[in-house]
Amino acid sequence: MSFEQIVRVPRERVGVLIGRNGEQKKKLEEQLKVQLIIDSETGDVTLKAESVDMEKVDPFKAIEVVDAIGKGFSPDRARRLLKEEQTFTVIDLREETGKSRSSMDRIKGRIIGEKGKARRVIEELTGASISVYGHYVALIGDIEQAKLAAEAVRALASGSEHRSVYNMLQKARSKMKLERLKLWED
Repeated sequence: MSFEQIVRVPRERVGVLIGRNGEQKKKLEEQLKVQLIIDSETGDVTLKAESVDMEKVDPFKAIEVVDAIGKGFSPDRARRLLKEEQTFTVIDLREETGKSRSSMDRIKGRIIGEKGKARRVIEELTGASISVYGHYVALIGDIEQAKLAAEAVRALASGSEHRSVYNMLQKARSKMKLERLKLWED
């Protein structure tokens, strides 16, 4: 069985996908077991695999890794998706802001925080990786991590105070730790 899929990445992210002297592209092709055909003019990335062996390659994970790089993640952070149980979630901030450029900038600023503090705190409390790029917020983590981080991002986007979002995350983190301890006791 063969596989072919086109993923569009922003043109300014094509260089990140290719890397210096094509190093990132080569690494990704080896790890993902696909061929990447990149059109740097349009940003179209064609992922191809001949005789797809589902035990060796998951074409959907390959699509997610390329899309994650397009949404602002470094290739190293995007490779986190290759681990089992990792999920990729994308939140479109236009749902919250409409087409208002000033609202988009304000909300992105709230999610990133001063000197990146809000993003960093959310990452630390949830364990998820976060990228704010264009009008998207992309998340990589296990299902619980991504769900919790998405909840925090949506709360900040809708105007909740940072303090209340951090408190919510802290409580959720404590609850998850207690649940893990209960599993060990049983």
